[in-house]
Amino acid sequence: MKVFTGGGKAGILRILICNMQKLATLILKIIGWEISGQIPENVKKVVLIQAPHTSLWDFVIGRFVFWHYGYNVKLLIKKEAFKWPFGGIMKALGGIPVNRRKNEKTVDAVAWMVNEHENIVLVITPEGTRKRVDNWKRGFYYIALKAEVPIALGWIDYPVKQGGIGPTFYPSGDFEKDFKEIEDFYRGYRGKHPERFNLS
Repeated sequence: MKVFTGGGKAGILRILICNMQKLATLILKIIGWEISGQIPENVKKVVLIQAPHTSLWDFVIGRFVFWHYGYNVKLLIKKEAFKWPFGGIMKALGGIPVNRRKNEKTVDAVAWMVNEHENIVLVITPEGTRKRVDNWKRGFYYIALKAEVPIALGWIDYPVKQGGIGPTFYPSGDFEKDFKEIEDFYRGYRGKHPERFNLS
């Protein structure tokens, strides 16, 4: 999935992104992380879910991984994380503040935002927190369904320092059926704090 092309300002941006890609790839190699998989070349817009999410380090490693890929990433992050002095930094890293109490409106607004972009990788952590949860949030699924874009399965396995992007699929509209396949894919992957990761 190539997202930065063209001349002029886009060309300058492409050069900067290319350099960032090289730097991120080098850093990942130095710290011992192996990255595999990718979003299919013909997919221009996608909702990418990232799991397990058990540590703040997920964000750090993930950010380097997305720079490595060169993707135009946007991340849904709780609005509390944007308080001064971190707001500007979070937005520069692709963060979008979310009020978690307004789920229906958030799904509509984010689906509209996805449709407004020519190329976008919208990253969502369905667990919604780094703590152990009983159920994943379903917003990622309904955003993809409403925006008519596929879902990609981003993964991380801390003990072996591996991560990347697995299957990409279009939601069928049957959440239970699709989530069973998502569950099966993530079974066996371990976060930095494995006891906090729950698929039930």
